[in-house]
Formats: sequence, structure tokens, C-alpha cells
Amino acid sequence: MTDAYERYVHINLPHSRTVLARIGRMLEFLHALAEDAAGGPALHAAFQALEREAEPYDEDPALAAAIAAADALAERARTFVEALLQTPVRSDRLGQHVRNVFECLGLPEEGARLALQCGERPDSLMR
Repeated sequence: MTDAYERYVHINLPHSRTVLARIGRMLEFLHALAEDAAGGPALHAAFQALEREAEPYDEDPALAAAIAAADALAERARTFVEALLQTPVRSDRLGQHVRNVFECLGLPEEGARLALQCGERPDSLMR
């Protein structure tokens, strides 16, 4: 089995949209996107760009297109995480969502690492 196919079977672009919606609700609940929140405007811009990138995927495309889309989404997700890390916002659940996004992009190891930075507890039952 090729590395590309191995990654492809773990990509789920439609579910990444679901997880992003959960992140958005959490960020709103935590008031992290507010104009007066520390880093709020930059975080909001990065999150909106990530949502826009994920928007077209009601279904996963074929292998090459899915990997290209997952790579583009991963770049946006990394930018979002960088913006998030410039704020004081952290939580176990938020970290879990970040991990889940990267899992949906076929990048579970990266997601596990970034999730801890975003507040997921190392002893979380979801790890």
C-alpha cells in the first residue's frame, strides 16, 4: 500500500467541517473572537480562512485531489493554531477538536502534538 493511499483512507474532509463548526462554537463561547479579546481579530481572520477553505467539501474527492485539499486545509489549520497560540485561550476540549481536525486531514501525529499546545490534557481519555 502506498503512503498516499494510506493517508487517503484517513482523510475525511466533510467531517473536518463538522469539527471546525465545533471549534467555532467553542471560540464564541470563550469570547476568543471578540474585537477586544487578546489576539481576537487575528484569530477570527485565521478561523474564517480555515472555514472558507473547508467549505466546498460535502464529499471527499478522489485520492490526488483529496490529498491536495487536505494539504491546503492543513496549512490553514496551522495558521489558525499559530493565531490561537498568540491568545490565552486554551482548553482540553479545544485541544481535542484541533487534534480531530488534523486526524480528518490524515495527519494524526501532528494533530496530537498541536492539541497539547492548545490545551488538551496529556491524560485526556480522548487521546
